[in-house]
Parts: sequence; C-alpha cells; structure tokens
Amino acid sequence: MNKKIDQQSADNIRALAVAMVEKANSGHPGGPMGGADFMHILYSEFFNYDPSDMTWPFRDRFFMDAGHLSTLMYAQYYLLGNYEKKDVENFRQWGSITPGHPEVDVARGIENTSGPLGQGHTMGVGAAIATKFLEARFGDWVNHKVYGFISDGGIQEEISQGAGRIAGHLGLSNFIMFFDSNDIQLSTSTDEVTSEDTAAKYEAWGWKVVTIDAHNHNEIRQALTDANNETEKPTLIIGKTIMGKGCVAADGSMFEGYCELHGQPIGATGADYEKTLLNLGASIENPFDIYEDVSDFYKNLIEEKIAKAAEKKAIIDVWKKENKALSDKLDFFLSGELPELDFESIQHKLGLATRVASSNVLAYLAENVENMIVSSADLSNSDKTDGFLKKSSALQKGDFSGSFLQAGVAELTMACIANGIALHGGIIPVVATFFVFSDYMKPAIRLSGIQELPVKYVWTHDAFRVGEDGPTHQPIEQEAQIRLLEKLKNHSGKNSFLAMRPADSAETSVAWKMALENTNTPSGLILSRQGIKDVPAQGESRYKEALAAEKGGYLVKEVENPDVVLVANGSEVSTLIEAAKLLEEKENLKVNIASIISEGVFRLQSKAYQDSVIPKNKPLYGLTAGLPVNLEGLVGDNGKVFGVDHFGYSAPAGVLDDKFGFTGEKVCQNVLEYLKEQNA
Repeated sequence: MNKKIDQQSADNIRALAVAMVEKANSGHPGGPMGGADFMHILYSEFFNYDPSDMTWPFRDRFFMDAGHLSTLMYAQYYLLGNYEKKDVENFRQWGSITPGHPEVDVARGIENTSGPLGQGHTMGVGAAIATKFLEARFGDWVNHKVYGFISDGGIQEEISQGAGRIAGHLGLSNFIMFFDSNDIQLSTSTDEVTSEDTAAKYEAWGWKVVTIDAHNHNEIRQALTDANNETEKPTLIIGKTIMGKGCVAADGSMFEGYCELHGQPIGATGADYEKTLLNLGASIENPFDIYEDVSDFYKNLIEEKIAKAAEKKAIIDVWKKENKALSDKLDFFLSGELPELDFESIQHKLGLATRVASSNVLAYLAENVENMIVSSADLSNSDKTDGFLKKSSALQKGDFSGSFLQAGVAELTMACIANGIALHGGIIPVVATFFVFSDYMKPAIRLSGIQELPVKYVWTHDAFRVGEDGPTHQPIEQEAQIRLLEKLKNHSGKNSFLAMRPADSAETSVAWKMALENTNTPSGLILSRQGIKDVPAQGESRYKEALAAEKGGYLVKEVENPDVVLVANGSEVSTLIEAAKLLEEKENLKVNIASIISEGVFRLQSKAYQDSVIPKNKPLYGLTAGLPVNLEGLVGDNGKVFGVDHFGYSAPAGVLDDKFGFTGEKVCQNVLEYLKEQNA
C-alpha cells in the first residue's frame, strides 16, 4: 500500500478521462473522475486476470453498466497496457478502438457492450450464474469473481429490479457490484427523481450492502475484502463519490459536484480544463501521458498479475491431470462445439403445436447437451420449456447442479442474463416466453445482435390464434419487428439475427438444429400454441425433406410449370396446403408451395436457388398471420400478400381463423381473385 502512488494513479485516470472528452469535444467526464479511486484499487489489488492471456477462461470479469463512463475503463486499461496512447487520443473517432460507449473487446479487457443503462450489470449477473454453474460441475477452484459497476441511472432502470431479485435469490456471492453514488445524473440531481432507500431495497433482495466514502482508499479496500470473503450473498458497495472530483475553476477554486460536469467537456462548464489538469498533476502539453511513477508502478503490477495467474494455472493443471475425464469435458464446454446430435431420432406425434415439438427437442437436448441453461419467464408449462425442466432441475441458492433458471416474470432481465451467460462462455443460454412479450426483451435482443452472441430465444403463442386471451396476447407486428434484425448486418457483415418460424414438427427439429449450429449470432424460434397439420412428405422422410429449411426456404409441394406459387411460413403453410388441394381439385390449377422459415437465410442462397423456389415469372401469393410486410419482399410488387393489418380480438382460434380469412376455403377464393386480377 502506497498512499502517494494510489492517489497519483487515481488522478492520472481522472486527467486522462478529462483529456479524452475535451479532445473529442464529446463525452462524460464527471463520472469517471468520481469512480477513479475505486477502479485503481480494484485493479491494482483485487482483480485477478492474466495480462498476457486476456481470454483466460478463469479470469475475474468486470461488467460496466454505466457505459457513458467508458473513459474510466479506457484510462484504467491504458495504465494496464491494454491500450496505447494513440487509442485514448482518438476517443470517439472513426476507426478507433475507444468508442463512445464500450463495445465488447475481451483482448483489451472490455467484457460487454454497454450503454443502455441497466443491461450491463444484469449481464454481469448472467456471468456470475455461469461461473456458479461451472463450479458445481468442476470444483471449487472455479471461483473467479464478477464485478459490476453501476450508476444512479442503472439503479433507476426497471431492469435493476429483476437483476437484484434474481442475484439475491440465487445467493450469487461471486457477484460484487459497485454503485457510483454521486447524487448527480445527466439533467438533474437524483433527489429530484427518487427518494428510495437503495441500501434497504438491495438488503430486502438478499444482498450484503455496505456504504463507503469511495474516495477513501482504505474504505474501498475493506469493502472489497469483505465482499471477496462473502460466501452467501451478492455484495453491493454503495460508493459515495463526487461528480467531477478534482475539477478546478479558473480562479483556482474547486468546482466539483455540479450537474453540468456529467455529460460535456469540462471546459464547457464552470471548470477550467488547464487548471484541472494541473490540479491532477498532468501536463497541459501532454495530457495523455502516463505519469512516470504511475507507469513504473503499473509495469511492476502487470508482472505481478502474470505471476499470480501462473500460480492459479498451475493449480488448475494439477486438477486437470488428476481429473482427466472432467478436464476433457470442461475443455469441450469452453470450445463452443456441440456433441453429436441426432435430431432425426426425436419422435413427434402427428399434428402437434410447434411449441410441443420444441418441448420434445428440449427433452432430448436435456439428456445430450450438458452445458445448456434454459430459462423461462414463469411460463415453462406453457412455452413448453418444461420438456427440458423435467429432465433437469432448477438452479437454487447453494445448488447449481441443475440447468433450468426460473427467472420469474422478468423478460428483459432474463434475456440480459442470457447475454451475460453467453459472454462468460462455456454454456449455451436459452430463454423463452410468449412471442408478444418479445417487446419486453427487445433491448437485450438488440445487444445480443450487436455483441454477436449465440443466445437462443424461444417464443411461443406466435399469432392471433392465441384466441381467447385477446389482443394484448396476440402477436401481429412482432414477427415483422424481429425479422428486421435479419436484414440488419452486424459489424462482422453477417445478418445480426436468425429468425425461424417452422411449419410443423419436422421443421421445428430442423430449426433447433439451425439454432444450435448458429454460434455467431442470436437465434429465435417462433412457435405455435395450436396444433398444426404436418406437411405431407413428398418422399419417405419428412425430416430429411425439412432439412432443406437450412437454406432458409424450400418447396414443400412441387409440380412442373405451376400456375401459382404460394408462400408462407409457420402454421400458414398447412393452410396453404388445404387451399392448394381445393385449387387443384376444383379449379384444375397446378400449385407449388414454398415454406420460408427464415427470409434472412434464404436471401443468402444463390439467385438461381431463390428463383427455383419463388420464380419471379409466376403469380406469387403470400399468406401470413402477421403484417403483410412479412412476405412482401419475397413475393414482389406483382405478387399479393394476405395478412393481418389490425389488432386481434378475443375469440376461439378457429373462429378467428374464419373471421380473419385464414381457412383453406377462404384462402382458395382469395388466390382465385388474385389470379383473376393477374389475367385481366
């Protein structure tokens, strides 16, 4: 412990944060200045990782919630050698590796993309769950810590309710969260928006809570020591800090704790940029330099971190030699590979709802994929994830031998936790709820896409056929919203999401196969509540034919030189089969039917293949239980899409099918009217 170097290090972080924002003329300097003391003490004395092996699976992890405090991370990691001077100088600039809000970059210590408040620390909860899951299977040596950093805004976001409740309920003693409590937010002081007792709230959820002066290094040390020794509860360290700690006005007086220091360069406030740099010990001419003594300290610290990690690795190596089978299993989990799976062997009865077919697949996966955590938002017996639960057990405080997370009614929290599990690595996360409630999950789905995380989303009750539940539970516009993500490219240039709506049980098995094999982006299965007639096999094996769905779309019914091609996905495919039968028998028309489980994947196929399924020189008719836009891009301007352009109503599913025009007979009439218009 060296009081002088500790203070210099924290002030160096402050000066770097101020300089980054000032040069970019954009950013949030005040918060990083307040949190600098905690970050330095955490990383210099408590945080365990290997600077020479940043992706080491058994490192401690730091999850930033308050992404607007990115300069706090960049400055700290610059001292640790993860960034170069030019990187911090180019904060928020095109092509830089220091974006305005942190984007996942494990090689430099950034564990998660953050910015939307509340999600970062909730992903940390997911990583802590993943750690406990692995510890239960491989031993107490899997004991790395997960640290979260949250601000007043993150505490206020509703998702903190779900994260706090679940972390406390599960007793995530490996999760330690620092709350940078400076009583200032972007446009107001916190007392203008809240009067809650934050400590009491977290204590009620089952957390250990301590409040400290977070500019007092000894208090920070004691809080982190106690948190690391805690074995029953997650810990919240409420750190009372000063917004803009160290800021100085032009007349030399201190200018700290003001709202305007939050979200703009300090030179645009009542503080003076140059006087502040001098107060912090920085050079006005070279504000991005690391102080000489701080540089020496951190160079030695990095060597110490590498040596300490080597000691832990040696312990792990001994365990691996003594536990060869478990070691091989752990390596396999961490590889991200799948075991050999035989989806064709999964048996389905005729006419199942695709949610039930999914349950059959999940039951199979529960017995064949050991590193999977399935979660449901209090709907396991309705979204049919109970197929997995029946072959496993729920995660509980003190017992993480199970594989099912009972998330309760908290769709967004659940999805964020899944992102954190995926970020941790070694475990496949699956989350489920009703499709209409994908609206609650959308912010986390978006971050799944941005971070390129292989989270598996299961959405059931996919259309107005939920029936009696009425319009609040009947998805209409949701499929269009989700499929927009298939049209959106991630930074790797790939579709940011894989959305699949299978037509029957066989396609559901294939959809699960596609989801599990998709390890680079999130996947979503959109499944029916009601039973669906199976698509008739054209040959001996319906499953083998359904494998063509891996191309995103294929013909489930094919004749030469068709008079019309009918296009759909999901349960509407079976409706088209009924309509096609009438068109053939009564009108002597030749009909092809295309099942397009994923337009995003279909568009990746060759133009020749796409044209073989949906030829542009033929009349094209699309049927969708959602907005017509779901299929308009597939059938083109000369085609016709029959869909739903209004909210649903409360009535039995069969009645709604009839009222809305989704029976074989009514679709047949609609197709004939379209063909008549084409021939006019």
